[in-house]
Amino acid sequence: MADSTQGGKKPAGSEMSMETRLLIAFGLMGLVLFASQYFLPKPAPPPQKKAETAQIQVQQTPEAEQPSAPQPPAPAARKAPKAPAKAQPEPQRIAGEKEETHVLETSVYRIVFSNRGAAIRSWVLKRYRDSAGNPVELVNAAAAPKAGWAYSYVFPREKPASDLNTVLFAVSQPDPLAIEFRYDDGSTRAVKRFRFEQGKYLGQLYSEVASQGRPIEHHLAWRGGFGDRTVHNPTGVQKTVYYDAVKQKLVEEGVHSADKGPLTTSGSFHFAGIEDTYFAAVALPRGESSIEFTAWSDLVAETQGGEEKPHAGVSLGGRAVNEWAFFVGPKDTNILRATDRKLETMIDWGWFWFIAKPLFLALHWINDHWTGNWGWAIVIATIIINLIMLPLRFSQLKSSQKMAQIQPQLQAIQAKYKGLSMKDPKRQKMNEEMIALYQKHGINPMGGCLPLLLQMPFFIAFFKVLSVAIELRGAHWLWVTDLSQPEASFIRLLPVGMLITQVVLQKMTPVASPDPSQQRLMMVMMPVMLTVLFYSASSGLVLYWLTGNVVGIVQQYFFNKTAAKPSPAPAPAPKAK
Repeated sequence: MADSTQGGKKPAGSEMSMETRLLIAFGLMGLVLFASQYFLPKPAPPPQKKAETAQIQVQQTPEAEQPSAPQPPAPAARKAPKAPAKAQPEPQRIAGEKEETHVLETSVYRIVFSNRGAAIRSWVLKRYRDSAGNPVELVNAAAAPKAGWAYSYVFPREKPASDLNTVLFAVSQPDPLAIEFRYDDGSTRAVKRFRFEQGKYLGQLYSEVASQGRPIEHHLAWRGGFGDRTVHNPTGVQKTVYYDAVKQKLVEEGVHSADKGPLTTSGSFHFAGIEDTYFAAVALPRGESSIEFTAWSDLVAETQGGEEKPHAGVSLGGRAVNEWAFFVGPKDTNILRATDRKLETMIDWGWFWFIAKPLFLALHWINDHWTGNWGWAIVIATIIINLIMLPLRFSQLKSSQKMAQIQPQLQAIQAKYKGLSMKDPKRQKMNEEMIALYQKHGINPMGGCLPLLLQMPFFIAFFKVLSVAIELRGAHWLWVTDLSQPEASFIRLLPVGMLITQVVLQKMTPVASPDPSQQRLMMVMMPVMLTVLFYSASSGLVLYWLTGNVVGIVQQYFFNKTAAKPSPAPAPAPKAK
């Protein structure tokens, strides 16, 4: 895997490096002094030192009191090198004997670690299913040969003597929720430690690398894609992300941001990592400490032997010792809020967030307290929205009815100026007469469009809610298996029902346009175009529009029954030539 980045910085931690060198120097000096007592031949003691030597030997052993005490130490000195030679072997090598995997499970995770590179081969979220009905796998195994496994090493500046992504680490598990990897070949030393919390999507990471006694700055990477790969266009929804603690701003980089090479930045980030629409894996540095962030774009396959496409990737770190908390899990509002409130900013509510977020909270409340089903919550929320907009709808219906009543007069005005080109000054006169007619009858020509314009933000907000709220992912309603996706059946009943109700509603609504071709367009073409548009839309969005049509039919029925129906205004008699 590539391990170079743009925008490199000067190595940090020079003080730590100097302290390490001093410790090694003192250690070597001590080792030399200790070994020299056994390996170097001792010089004959000077005569003046005999008494002093004897005194020292007396303190060490009672046998030194014998007159012949100076003689026995000679053979002992000859044998001494053998015993220390066994007690002082070369520095012990710490490594795995063979490649192996270790599985760590919590109530929410099933993670497969490999001792080769101390990397993660599989990270499964037990409580969430993909489109095929399997637990969601976050790691793209097909990308590993080119981009590496999750939490593999990247060295942005200096590389260690050994390739830590290929060596075999020694593994230990101090408890069921922790796993530790260690490697030391006498030249390169590395430690990587994970600890998890039961029942939570949280953990702690510690990683340290040193080579030749010097600390080595490094990153830990998650490259080659992330998240649910069974969704439509998975690479298009993958992003790298960080939250700038200074600017209080979320920054996202799409998969094509790093097409020309990795993009590196550093700063005080509240969190940083990688995400797709519904899931995220981010680091939470302690105290918003400075951290390096690199966005990658790797051309890898989604499946074994599949077509290679650009996939987003991220690497984080920048120090010889990297230590942080991490969140890997669903972008569920309750879970994110309980973990860290700023994590909620990863949910993109869109331009109309001020409608989408309250709308989602309302749907959540209706689902939790009334229906216990997200589909019926959408139905009830749609009815409530239409009831709130009822005064505007009646205003629009009255405006349409008045427009229908003055159609003969409008047609007479249009006939009067028939055949004029668009640039003819007399067309201005025609427009003035039409505006005067509207004012006389108290009609706002744009009044009929106002309810539709007001409905569009709610429509877009519904679209966003259904697109980003993981709570609606996989939600069932009657025959619909997933409200966030189109119906799985060959004939999609919700779009067909929307087409029928749209035609009925158009026939019941007074037509404002005097042009028969425009009437046919509104009666037939518009419902057909909407059906084509909605046929591949999420089932929840179609359910929202279908419910709105049904409510509109009921409202239109009562309006047609109760509204006064004055006779159409007579057309003015043509002037005699």
